Amino acid sequence: MKTLYDVQQLLKKFNILVYVGKRKWYIELMALELDNLHHAGVISQKDYLSAKLILRREHEIEE
Repeated sequence: MKTLYDVQQLLKKFNILVYVGKRKWYIELMALELDNLHHAGVISQKDYLSAKLILRREHEIEE
């Protein structure tokens, strides 16, 4: 997993489609959904950490 698109595809596997008007909000909502999947135990630790790093980087770019 290397890009925001890859994180989007991971969420899509669980029928989670996120779209809001601003890119920053989109990234924040994706992070919340990712946290929920991790707490439910349905994604691996490796995928979770990788996706969180990608989202953090993209969020910093937006700020």
